[in-house]
Amino acid sequence: MHQEPGRLFREAWITGVLKHFPGDPKPGYITPWSDTPDWERLSAAAVESQVLDFIRLSDGNTAKLTRTQKGRFIALCWIAQIHKHIADPKPAYVADWDDLPAWQQETDADIFERIEQES
Repeated sequence: MHQEPGRLFREAWITGVLKHFPGDPKPGYITPWSDTPDWERLSAAAVESQVLDFIRLSDGNTAKLTRTQKGRFIALCWIAQIHKHIADPKPAYVADWDDLPAWQQETDADIFERIEQES
């Protein structure tokens, strides 16, 4: 990848939100990379890196994972970043996979697959 770390993650998030979110998403959900807060950029870069490491360490066998497994990986890595950057996060920010809305689960799976395709 030749672009700024985290940018692919953010672009995949925005694409997923626009595809899966019911109705009009909150403006913060589709904020372009240039306007994304620093902590969110750092978090996107960290999770993107974790996905790339996971793909590399599995010798590319992440292709055998289900979409749910891929989405869960994104969600869990993101939760860790939330805890790193936000002292007392809202419960919705750190919700477990089963408690996420369907649109967010689909978006998380899309993010993993996009990183996987472009790695």
